Parts: sequence; C-alpha cells; structure tokens
Amino acid sequence: MSVATRDATPPVDAPVAPPRVVRQRRVRPGLLGLAVLLIALGGLGSAFAVTSVRATGSYLAVARAVEVGSVVRADDLVSVQVAGGQGLAPVPAGRLADVIGMRAAVALAPGTLLTMAQLTDDPLLGPGQQQLALGLRAAQVPAPKLRPGDEVLLVSTPSNDDSGPASGATRFTATVTDAVSTDGRDEVVVYLALAVRDVPAVVALAAQDRIAVVLTKAA
Repeated sequence: MSVATRDATPPVDAPVAPPRVVRQRRVRPGLLGLAVLLIALGGLGSAFAVTSVRATGSYLAVARAVEVGSVVRADDLVSVQVAGGQGLAPVPAGRLADVIGMRAAVALAPGTLLTMAQLTDDPLLGPGQQQLALGLRAAQVPAPKLRPGDEVLLVSTPSNDDSGPASGATRFTATVTDAVSTDGRDEVVVYLALAVRDVPAVVALAAQDRIAVVLTKAA
C-alpha cells in the first residue's frame, strides 16, 4: 500500500515592511502657559460681565424739567433702580438731602440720571450785591420767561414832566435770580441781584414806574 504525501511549500523570501514609528509632538511650555492664561482671563471676563449686569443700585433721576439756575426740589427727582452703570456717576438715592436746595448748572431733562456735575451751590448773589424784587407788567418783560442767571440792563425812562433827551437815561446792570408770574394778574415779579450802590436809585425809579428791563445775555 502506498501513501500519498503533500509536499510542503517552500518559504518565499519577500521584504518585510518596517513598523511605522509615530513621532511625539513636543508641547512648548510657553504656549501651554499662554493657553492657560487665556482660559483664565476668559473666565474672569465672563464673571465680571455677569456681576455688572446683576449689580443694581438706587439712584436719583430727573422727574420733571428743571431750568438752568433753578433750585432743585424734592418733587423734581425720583428714585430709580439701575443695573450696571459702568462709566456713569449718578447720584445715589441716599444723597437726596444733599442735592435738595442746590441749583441746576445745566437744564435737567426728565428721565435722565442726575449727576453732581449738573448741580452747583454757587450763589447767584455775589459779593457787593443785594437783591430786590421788581414788579413788571407782562408786556414789560423782555423775554417769554426770564431764568436765573439771565443778565439784564435796567434803563430809566423819562418822567411825565421830563422833556430832556433820552440820552440822559441812567443804566444799571443786574442778574436775574428768579422770576415768578402772579396768579390771576398780568404781572411778573423779577428778583434781581445788582450792585449795592445802584439799589437806592433803582428802587426810586421802580416806585415811579420809570424803569425798563432789557435782556442782554441769556443764561
């Protein structure tokens, strides 16, 4: 009996591909530190933005129009809640008593936040001046409305028996401290600050109804 055998396949001499070596990238310490710093700054910026939005305070706002030179009163202001407010310098609501009685250095518009830069406590009545009240008919007032700080010229008018030239008129400079319209009467009371030496002459002319008011410079 014969046995069949399978011859073995001889080995093949073929080139073997070498294993692929992956180079590891080196991380630069400087870049790593920069990345950490940027992440930290981003987190701080986010936290600051959230805090700014959430921070709320009570501040004073203008409730109604206040003219230049007018005294600020309690009903001219209102307390409001304001969130954030970076870059602003509004007056805190707790300082209401500090601003009452001060005068508006600029015109105050309703709905705006009040700042100390808009107020002044400088008196309109300067050194060497006195204040007097001058009653004028509405037609004698040189502007639709006189405001504190307006500069006026008081000019004497001739008397009934005076036939002299108008060039002999006497002139006085004054500053308006306030002007009030009387209810139900065609009269405006104008409060003026003028030099002490001019007060007697102006009072005498006003008593004779011999004075005219000219607006020379608006506040």
